[in-house]
Amino acid sequence: MASPTDRPLSPHLQIYHLPLTALLSITHRITGVILSLGLVGLVAILLAIAGGGGSYDAIHSFMNGILGQGFTLLWLLALFVHFCHGIRHLIWDTVAGFEPSTLTRHSGWELTAAVMLTLISWFFL
Repeated sequence: MASPTDRPLSPHLQIYHLPLTALLSITHRITGVILSLGLVGLVAILLAIAGGGGSYDAIHSFMNGILGQGFTLLWLLALFVHFCHGIRHLIWDTVAGFEPSTLTRHSGWELTAAVMLTLISWFFL
């Protein structure tokens, strides 16, 4: 039986840095949760609109405030990060793009596309 000093030690998280592809995989899961919570918020907004003038005015003023705008912008970013990562998974389904240099390059493209789509949606739509 090997002694505890003979076994290899895993690198500590402060030393080991996950590759961008791994970080995007984690982010994909987080954005899925954010999108689900955003849909609950959308249902709340629709219920407030259906509730009549008082509840509509309250939700309208909240959504036009800095907090509502911030939530909307973050939800849009989550939507496009999730969308772009989904497209990347479709590319992977063709068994293409698994070389390390390609993985890193596509990660950068994915983030750039997500940010650009968010900005285009925010400022032009």
